[in-house]
Formats: sequence, C-alpha cells, structure tokens
Amino acid sequence: MPGPVRRWNYPVPLCLAQCGGALTDVSGVILSPGYPGNYPSGLDCTWTVNLPVGFGIHLQFVNFSTEAIHDYLEIRSGSLETGSVIDRFSGPLIPRALFSTTHQTSFFFHSDYSQNKPGFHITFQAYQLQSCPDPRPFRNGIVIGTDFSVGMTVSFECLPGYSLIGDASLTCLHGLSRNWNHPLPRCAALCGGNITSLNGTIYSPGHPEEYPNFQDCVWSVRVPPGHGIYINFTVLSTEPIYDYITVWDGPDQSSPQIGQFSGNTALESVYSTSNIILIKFHSDFSGAGFFVLSYHGKRRPLWRDGLVACGPH
Repeated sequence: MPGPVRRWNYPVPLCLAQCGGALTDVSGVILSPGYPGNYPSGLDCTWTVNLPVGFGIHLQFVNFSTEAIHDYLEIRSGSLETGSVIDRFSGPLIPRALFSTTHQTSFFFHSDYSQNKPGFHITFQAYQLQSCPDPRPFRNGIVIGTDFSVGMTVSFECLPGYSLIGDASLTCLHGLSRNWNHPLPRCAALCGGNITSLNGTIYSPGHPEEYPNFQDCVWSVRVPPGHGIYINFTVLSTEPIYDYITVWDGPDQSSPQIGQFSGNTALESVYSTSNIILIKFHSDFSGAGFFVLSYHGKRRPLWRDGLVACGPH
C-alpha cells in the first residue's frame, strides 16, 4: 500500500491442514490438523479417499507422533461406519507402509484434552487391483458371471448327470493377492445317488475318464406315480462279463430284473413298468471303461375294464 511504511493490504494468509475431508485424487497427502505444529486437543477428524471401483491405495507414513494410547489414528477399509479396521496407530513410532484393498478408505483421528503432538504426515497413491483367477474352463459345468474383480461373485452349475463338489458360489476377496473365498468347485460323476428328475443322464464314476476298479454304485431313479422309465445306453464300453450294469423294475434288488448289461454291444431302449428303478454298477479288480445312460419318465397307459385308456404323454 502507498505510504512511508510498506505493508500488505491484508494479513499474510496461512495454509492450514484441515480436520478431515473428502479426497478423490489418485494421489495425495493427509496431514493432522496444524501440521507440522502440534495438533489441538479435543479433535475427531474423518478423511475419506474415494477412488473408482477396482482401485486401492498404497499408504506411506512420512512422520507420525501422537500421545500414546489416548490420541490415535484408525484406518478402515471402506466407510467409517461399516468398513473393517486395517489398523490403529498411536505413540511415537512411524508405522510401516500399508495397502488398502478397497476403492474407499477412511481415516479417523482422535485427540483428547492433553499432551498435543506433531501428529502425522501420510502420502497415498492409487494402484489398480488385480482380478481373481479365471475359473474357466470349468470341466463338465458352466460358470455364471464374467466379472472376476474384487468383491464380485460367480456361480457354478454342473451339466446333467454331474454333481457339484464344493461351494456353488465364490466371491473374489480383498487383499494384495487376489483369491476366491473358497477353493474352486468341480463337477464329478459320482458313484450312485438318488435321482428324482423326470429326465436325466447317469455317467459311470469319474466320467469322462475310465471308471475305477472295485466299484459298486447304486442309483435310485424315481419319477412321478403313473409313469414308467425309458432307459437308453448312449455309450456302453465295459469289461465284458466282469463289469456290468444291472437294472431292476422297482425300488430294490428283490424287484423284477429288467436286464444286466456288459461289454460294448449296441442296445435298444428298455422300459420299466414301475415309477422307480434301481441301477447298480459293478467293476472288478481289472479292466476299465465307461458308460453313459440316459432315461426319461413317460406316462403309462391307464388300464380300465380290460381296455387300455391312453393317458397324455
């Protein structure tokens, strides 16, 4: 300003570290209020770093000094209200560098009424999170979902005739090393089981690999009352005579036997009169092969007064 004494028209401004704030930049600095001077008493400050989904942040502590125990900085992965605690820091030691593996990270600083200290100087840098391993190809089944990034869930289903071993849904976990929350499931052709669907397929154990030796597998197939069951061997290749499939027209081995099948002979369809059949596969100590058996339930003719009244098919 004009005059014999030169001075500014306003007091010199100050750059002060604020108590909390919302940050969206891919890199930045978080300072305790008043830094590099001592922070005031009675503070409760919250900072949040919000990044695009698929990014986390790498944190480095340039300086750290608070009153031990009573003044502290807590860092959470996610929001302050619901996020999980990464760590809580207090005292004179500078913490190690750490990673937050979510796109939102929260910082909460508390100071009580005594022993103010210089506080902290933290730098952060965003980094892109990796996806979980691709579960495809999923043998004998399908994967539902194509996003394998952190927090996403995929589901697994088996093709007809196979059973799911393991968890049907997996979620990609947070963390530096991307992994699913459970081991990958698999679809296996099991040795026996109870089947109640109207149509289906039964595979030899371990299919499409050859079945093991010393197998005695029993399947019970039940369709709605009033139905019979058509059985067709799509593939039959077993050790002749010694490895065989037996089918009974009823719920147990005391029921009438429909037939016993072995070798690799082409077969025509056979039909049960009962709505329940029992299928048993036996393999001995040698030889191997495989089979694929398909079936479907079909409504039986209705017998009345010596005449056949055909029901709907």
